[in-house]
Amino acid sequence: MIRTIFVLLFVVIFLVPVGIPLLFIFWLLGKAFPDAMDRASLSVIQWVLRVIMLLSGVRLTVLGRENLPAKDQPVLYVSNHRSYYDVIIGYTLVHGLTGFVAKKEMKKIPLLSAWMKRLYCVFLDRDNAREGLKTILLCIDQIKHGKSMWICPEGTRNQAEEMIPFKEGSFKIAEKAGCPIVPIAFYRTDDIYENHRPAIRMTHVTVKIGCSIPVAGLDREQKKVLGVTIQDRIQEMYLEMKDTDQEEE
Repeated sequence: MIRTIFVLLFVVIFLVPVGIPLLFIFWLLGKAFPDAMDRASLSVIQWVLRVIMLLSGVRLTVLGRENLPAKDQPVLYVSNHRSYYDVIIGYTLVHGLTGFVAKKEMKKIPLLSAWMKRLYCVFLDRDNAREGLKTILLCIDQIKHGKSMWICPEGTRNQAEEMIPFKEGSFKIAEKAGCPIVPIAFYRTDDIYENHRPAIRMTHVTVKIGCSIPVAGLDREQKKVLGVTIQDRIQEMYLEMKDTDQEEE
């Protein structure tokens, strides 16, 4: 439990005595220097998340890091979702501004939601089709304005070996924005916390980043099965990491 206590203390200290003044400074200076304040916000949060990983005892192996896009290349990241730590780890890997698609309940968390908005995250109401469409349109607009987006099309955390079928609407973001999709698979992130909550335990996590898929070059039939294609690729990467892990044991 000692790791859990350290992580919680660090998060509270950052969000309240440190985070509130920083949010005000970024908001104030952002009126005159929006790009610089965006980059500063990204750097601060990436540092915070790396500290959380350090306190949590996360040992990270990243495969396919060369497949990450450059800072000026907006993409749609698509991944499986096994743990809260998927977001923590994933955000430390990106090179440019990236917003996560989060469940609407996250919007109610004070200060945390303010930082999420600052980093172009959006909040999805999974029970309201009209609001869901608005979220997709917002994601498309942000990609067109140079920000990447990250979505977990399973719709919820899933610790099973087989992924939940991807929601096809998620891929309209890449199709309408004309951006590539970068598939990402997380392995063993649920061993950090979810499999033995409330304790946080030292865990060796592997992340595999696949080659980007240029959606703009796909024909109509390929776009119809895009969700299945991406899911099969992420599932394949996950099983490759699992097989390698078992061989090493």
